[in-house]
Amino acid sequence: MITRKLSEMTIMDNAHGVDARNLYNTENAVVTVITLESVQSLKKHMTPVDVAFYVLEGIGVVEIGEEKQEVQKDTLIESPKDVLHCRYNESTEPLRFMVIKAPGPTKRTVFVAN
Repeated sequence: MITRKLSEMTIMDNAHGVDARNLYNTENAVVTVITLESVQSLKKHMTPVDVAFYVLEGIGVVEIGEEKQEVQKDTLIESPKDVLHCRYNESTEPLRFMVIKAPGPTKRTVFVAN
């Protein structure tokens, strides 16, 4: 059995400049937990695989394609591959969510100017 504690995982260098920690990373799937502090956001980007976001804590805004919606704890959001998406924390509390990519990407994420 393999177990991992989020608090013991290293913050990854990432294009967003936020707290992002990989919990699981294989060719079959990638699981990352991202924490956005107050007024932080991710850069708009497209992933080459389908992505699911599960909100663990807080309230935030998710933008996928032309849709934009406020989401909160215990909400799952699906984002299809090759569709521009972003997350924003416009609140005063941290927003923490799990990112599940399946299968594990073999191509790079594409970023666009905000």
